[in-house]
Amino acid sequence: MLINYGKYVILSTSSKNYHKINYNQVGNLMERYYVKAVQIMDEVNKVVMGKREIVAKVLAAILAKGHILLEDNPGVGKTTLALAFSKAMELNYHRLQFTPDVLPSDVVGFNMIGSGDQGYEYRPGAIICNLFLADEINRTSPKTQSALLEVMEEGKVTVDSVTREMPKPFTVIATQNPTGSVGTQMLPESQLDRFIIKLSMGYPDTKSEIMILKHRQNINPLDNVITVAYQEDIITMQSIVENVFIHDSLYEYIAFMVEQTRSNSLVELGVSPRGSLAIMNMAKAIAFIDNRDYVIPGDIQYIFKDVAAHRMILKPKARVNQIDMDSLLDEILRIVKPPRII
Repeated sequence: MLINYGKYVILSTSSKNYHKINYNQVGNLMERYYVKAVQIMDEVNKVVMGKREIVAKVLAAILAKGHILLEDNPGVGKTTLALAFSKAMELNYHRLQFTPDVLPSDVVGFNMIGSGDQGYEYRPGAIICNLFLADEINRTSPKTQSALLEVMEEGKVTVDSVTREMPKPFTVIATQNPTGSVGTQMLPESQLDRFIIKLSMGYPDTKSEIMILKHRQNINPLDNVITVAYQEDIITMQSIVENVFIHDSLYEYIAFMVEQTRSNSLVELGVSPRGSLAIMNMAKAIAFIDNRDYVIPGDIQYIFKDVAAHRMILKPKARVNQIDMDSLLDEILRIVKPPRII
């Protein structure tokens, strides 16, 4: 049957959950917050030049209530990106430089004896904020890395059997140097799976590098970033993203692609159910950023590799056959046919 989405028509094999959304009748609420999303990206692009796609995907991850892993060489603007987002959205921002001597209590906090009859008093760690930058996360010990597992999955911190809710919104942006760099160690699979997306900023092109040099003559571009959204705005946008419509045929599309990552003879570890949810949530956020309240197959294709690659491990014979993760995921995108768009 034909599912009519205003501009788009999806040919579905299922007669269940028939749903229509007229693209030309988008509510004022969504329209207003779509404008805010564009303003946020414009402010960040003042500082992080030539990386519009990266900026859009990071914002989508925040609106999907996810966490972001940035893997790249030092000095390409990973920390600047996080600072720009925190300022454009007026988020409470903390940064912790992860080194081998950082302790779990530095991250989640600790209890200490209070004065007088107060007993034990909780001293918050660096994680208690809206936007936490874990800088060079793969340079610290596994014990310290594990302190992030609960808070990234559940939005809670437990210290001495007392659990505390994190402020909302809450996002972790972690940076890591490429594996093999001096002093680095690979993150465990359980840690990687908690990042909704993994991105690489890369070096700027020549034109963008010239602009960076010009704009940093005597000012810091971060000083020019203005606040265009507030905490309650981000929470509202996250709620709008949750309610973006996705048709049954697109659930099937995601499930078929994920199944390919698990059944492929060259894959040791495929995408988990948490990864399937991440693909869905990121696709919804991308649809919102594109001013739509419904998902199309292109949204899923756009973020599939960024969401799936860091959750997978290839078998040694993949290297023998000179097949890398990027080419394998491209093949999955080619094999699994999306619902038809007319």
